[in-house]
Amino acid sequence: SETLWEIAKAEVEKRGINGNEGDGVEIGEKSVFFIGSKNGKTSIILRCLDRDEPPKPTLALEYTYGRRAKGHNTPKDIAHFWELGGGTSLLDLISIPITSDTLRMFSLVLVLDLSKPNDLWPTMENLLQATKSHVDKVIMKLGKTNSEAVSEMRQKIWNNMQKDHPDREIIDPFPVPLVIIGSKYDIFQDFESEKRKVICKTLRFVAHYYGASLMFTSKSEALLLKIRGVINQLAFGIDKSKSICMDQNKPLFITAGLDSFSQIGSPPVPENDIGKLDAHSPMELWKKVYEKLFPPKSINMLKDIKDPARDPQYAESEVDEMRIQKDQELEQYKRNSSKSWKQIELDS
Repeated sequence: SETLWEIAKAEVEKRGINGNEGDGVEIGEKSVFFIGSKNGKTSIILRCLDRDEPPKPTLALEYTYGRRAKGHNTPKDIAHFWELGGGTSLLDLISIPITSDTLRMFSLVLVLDLSKPNDLWPTMENLLQATKSHVDKVIMKLGKTNSEAVSEMRQKIWNNMQKDHPDREIIDPFPVPLVIIGSKYDIFQDFESEKRKVICKTLRFVAHYYGASLMFTSKSEALLLKIRGVINQLAFGIDKSKSICMDQNKPLFITAGLDSFSQIGSPPVPENDIGKLDAHSPMELWKKVYEKLFPPKSINMLKDIKDPARDPQYAESEVDEMRIQKDQELEQYKRNSSKSWKQIELDS
């Protein structure tokens, strides 16, 4: 007679065989990591998951998931949604969702607040550099045990661009699929034409250089539905949208691989001024041109609050009062300790 374990094992094997003989459907499991400006990420995630609830401030790193069936009577695919809070202040947490186990099915969504153009470049640069640095380390580690998986990942990234694309030799695709979303388009559309032009061209350059998709959104139902479609494609493999909009007077919507440097044009600065800018790469040139019009805030203002306990958005009067009292007690203790040590030194 068979043991319970042997019966269970045989049943699992039987299901596996039947599944392979059928339509070959497997349970898909993907991860989507949202990083970026302090507002807008949670709303997009909730919309994608059809959750009608008000967004709450993200504390550090938050996780949720969604399920979706590809068809009738098929297993539901699983999508893991991670969200990094605090803008650029919690970069150390980037390493948590990005591991050698998740990397092969991993996508990144960078949300940038279009209504704050002076913060836009520093936010984008800090987050993308920190994420790329960690992803590169994980890829190197994965390559030692599974070089085939790494090759497969690189091939998938390059598949977004046609083999005869004129920029194929110039771009440097981000190591995982990347989508850049410009939020608060409703405020951005009222900016002066020249400012909108610089922001649009700059973001198009960055997105195209990294082999990323770029799109703008707001509270508009039509735009939210477009964004939802893009995120669902990352999370569940649903077909990509074929629509495109490169008009700076409308919300941009450009899928990875469909833009080109010739269509984007040169940085929006007089030709005789370009030579005066000390830049060592195209990316650096665009950064200098952008920051000429939108200088980043001073280091002190730009530096996000490192300690969430001191962040005004999480203020709670009773807790904060107790915190102040404890801080004062700690300072008093330090002063008393310092006096005691000095006295000991004098006595000795």
